[in-house]
Amino acid sequence: MTDEAPPQPPIVVWGVTPGDRPFRTVQIRGLPAGLARDVTDVVRLAYEAGLSPVDLDDPAVVRWVGGDKYTWA
Repeated sequence: MTDEAPPQPPIVVWGVTPGDRPFRTVQIRGLPAGLARDVTDVVRLAYEAGLSPVDLDDPAVVRWVGGDKYTWA
C-alpha cells in the first residue's frame, strides 16, 4: 500500500484575501492563473487556460479552500 495523495483538481481557488476589494487567488494545473473577485472571474480564468466548460460544483474540477463559490468577503 502506498501513501499517495489523491489527485489535485485542475482548479484551486484559495481563501479570501481581505481588503477594500477582496479577492481569491486562482491556481490552474498547479500554476498561478490570476485573481478572482467572483465566480465569473474563476470561469474566465479557466476558459483562458483552455478549460471549458467548468462545473464549479464538481470537486474533481474545482477545490474551494477557505469557503465555497459563494464566499467572497
